[in-house]
This record gives sequence, structure tokens and C-alpha cells, in this order.
Amino acid sequence: MRAEEIEEMRHLPLFAEVDPAHAEALLRVSFLQRFPAAVELAREGDPADFLHVVVDGHVEVYSAYRDRETTVSVLGPGQSFIVAAVILDRVYLKSARTLSSARVLLIPAAAVRRTFAVDAAFARALAQELAYAYRGIVKELKNQKLRSSLERLANWLLAHDAETGANGRFSLPFEKKVLASRLGMAPEVLSRSFASLVPYKVVVRGPVVEIRDLEALRTLAKPAATIDDPGI
Repeated sequence: MRAEEIEEMRHLPLFAEVDPAHAEALLRVSFLQRFPAAVELAREGDPADFLHVVVDGHVEVYSAYRDRETTVSVLGPGQSFIVAAVILDRVYLKSARTLSSARVLLIPAAAVRRTFAVDAAFARALAQELAYAYRGIVKELKNQKLRSSLERLANWLLAHDAETGANGRFSLPFEKKVLASRLGMAPEVLSRSFASLVPYKVVVRGPVVEIRDLEALRTLAKPAATIDDPGI
């Protein structure tokens, strides 16, 4: 990477408290690449060669079995994947691809493990990444097991509205088929769920969503802090 790119990457949360010499050594053997949408970055079953960090854009983490496929998560700037496979030197249990044009930092897995062993701050940062990922899985499991498809959609709309400024109007950040997979439903079920939200004053025109009665949608969704609050 160029010197200015290394300086930019030093500001990623992953390196916030890492010894400058260790961060420099890691970044000098890393690659910063821009990918167009729909590029496969990691393949389930392959050896974990790199720790990936999303710098900008969005990445879909997904898994496939026979002729079925499901979205596990959608990651944005500052988030890393797939940390556990890199630390344990195991194969990837999930695949990943870009949802949009994205810049991704690729840190060689062997370098990650070396630095993990000698830099406590870097080890803490990766432990936090693993902890957040684990808590995210628990929340998602609860979301899938305890809620109907309509409730999952309603809560996702509330959460995304809050993330985008709480204006009651936003554009979907990815295609509806990806949203359906992310919420654990077929695309036709998502369409029916959107139609079921009409009485709650949710209006959908293409990718644009308007929430015209926030309290009505909240009454339907019944958000729970231990599932929906990103700060918990």
C-alpha cells in the first residue's frame, strides 16, 4: 500500500490502540483493493488466507447448501470478517461478496496470528470483534425463532430508519431479494409482508420506503432491547 493509504488505514477501529510499529508492519504486507458489486471475497470451505476489513461499501456474508442460499449478515465500513477462521487457521464457514462497490483491506492471516500473539491491544480488538459477532448471532437467532416474518420486517424497518437519521424515509441499501434472505424469508413472503404493512402507513415505491406513522409500526414491531438495541 502507498504511505497515504497506510496512514488512512491506521484510523480504522481495529488499529486504534495497536502499537504503531505492529500496525505499520501489518499494513505493509496488506492489500487495499476496490471491488465492484457481486465479487466473491471469501468462499465457504476455503482456507482462511486473509482477514478482511470493510473500509467503505457493503459486503454480504452468506452460506449455501445444495440449491439453497441464505444471507447471514450485511457488513459496512469498519467491520471485519471472517475473524474466527483466521485466528484458528481453519476454513471459512461462510462466503462473502460485495453488495456494492467497496474498498476492502486484506490482511494476511499469518500476519494477523503473529501480531495477535505479541500485541495485547490487537488481541483485545479481535476479541471484541468476535464478541460482537457472537452477540449478533444470538440476537439474530432470537429474532428468527421468536418473531413472525412480518414482525422481523417491521423491526428491521424501524432499525434502518434510526440508522439513516430517523426521517421516516429511506432507500433500501440493497436489493429486496437480499433483504428477504437477510430476514430469513422467501422474496414472495417479503412482498406479502410489505403489503401487510399498508394499514400501518408504510408506503413502498421501488427501493424507497416511507414510514408515515412511526408509532403504529412500533406497536406492531414491539422492539426488544436485547434483540434490537445495537448498544446492548
